[in-house]
Amino acid sequence: MKPLSARQRQVLQATVHHYVDTIEPVGSRTLVQRFGIPVSSATVRSAMGALEQRGLLMQPHTSAGRVPSQLGYRHYVDCLLPEPGHSVQLLERELTGLTLRWAALDDLLAQLARRLTDFTGLMALISRPAQQHPARLEAIRLVGSGDRLLVMLVEDSGRASHLNLRLPFGAEPELNAIERWTDRQLAGGAINWDSLPPQLQNTGGVLRHALELNEQTEEQPVVVHGLSRLIAEPEFQSSSDVRPLVELIDEQPGAVVRTISQSGVWIGEEHPHRALQNCAVVQAPYRCGSDGVGQVALLGPMRMAYATAKAAVQRVARHLELVLS
Repeated sequence: MKPLSARQRQVLQATVHHYVDTIEPVGSRTLVQRFGIPVSSATVRSAMGALEQRGLLMQPHTSAGRVPSQLGYRHYVDCLLPEPGHSVQLLERELTGLTLRWAALDDLLAQLARRLTDFTGLMALISRPAQQHPARLEAIRLVGSGDRLLVMLVEDSGRASHLNLRLPFGAEPELNAIERWTDRQLAGGAINWDSLPPQLQNTGGVLRHALELNEQTEEQPVVVHGLSRLIAEPEFQSSSDVRPLVELIDEQPGAVVRTISQSGVWIGEEHPHRALQNCAVVQAPYRCGSDGVGQVALLGPMRMAYATAKAAVQRVARHLELVLS
């Protein structure tokens, strides 16, 4: 894009600030009066027209003032984002108290998510740390006890977990053979269930179903707070607009939080999930030693205070790294 003139940058920045504050389209005279732009309203009107031609501003209705477009928000975030206000320093001091007070990770994440929502008015999502390279199943150990089957799962990272299943009738004599067969399969890289011997189908079928179900539900949990605040925004008053968003948060909140290695902002259709096409996501990662990387995110309408949101997620991510290191 051809660089904007100094006047166009000033007008775009003022238009974004006005719309975030008021949710109202703005005209040139209001910009001159409110932001003290030292030129005539005709000059500002000309700059607004040029910004509209370049797709950075748009008119929601004929004869209405202008509002930022998705492209306008993107240029604002990339090139015109101001320093965050002093309130972010207050948030930073509060975070120190929260991290010292909460010992359990889930409690800490819940408190931080709640504070992010209170501070920004946006919906907060924080994922637990996840390994960047998923662990590989290394061994399966089976222990029968009455009508129950304890399945021990050992990963190459050294992490162990277990499943508690109902043991099929008469299957206990098969357990040693199943263990030997799974050991041979895992030594080759993965279990090929299609090669399961017919005499082991009884127990093997139950084990296969349990392992596949465990893989589907193993997604890293995401702490969510502030959905009611999100759907109260004027942009989400239409049930047809808000329903896909609510369904996504209820069923698959992890789809909102992308796996990234540095701070990022996704505006409107930049986010790959269709339900978020009218939203913006501001996100920052945090690292937790050998446990991997988690994500701190804020979700709201495209009309948001990006400088405050970006500073808030970055500070929460940094404090999580400090307390978990």
